[in-house]
Amino acid sequence: MPTKPKEEVVETPKEESQHQMSEMLRRLFLAAVGAVAIAQEELEALVNKLVERGEIAEKDGKKLINEAMEKRKSKTVSVGDEIGKSVENVLNKMNIPSKADVDVLSQKIAALSKKIDDLKKT
Repeated sequence: MPTKPKEEVVETPKEESQHQMSEMLRRLFLAAVGAVAIAQEELEALVNKLVERGEIAEKDGKKLINEAMEKRKSKTVSVGDEIGKSVENVLNKMNIPSKADVDVLSQKIAALSKKIDDLKKT
């Protein structure tokens, strides 16, 4: 069975900038996740070396790792909030409507459509 050729999608400048923004944010997120994973591995390796050398007790090493993980979790939440605010600011500067804006407009369109339908009936 022959396959259909793919249709070429032509993006408008606004769509292209949105695509670039989302790709940049995706890469930033992946880099952050990778950095966190590397930092976690390095911390665990360092603590394990200290335990092996007898410089700290195994119990203290586990406690240190757990404390670091808890701090990372709390920081991740606050950084996520800051990133969300930054993205919202960028979208506002690019004059891209938010979901709330689109929802409000959809409600207005629905109300106007209903009024038009009512007027057609009379």
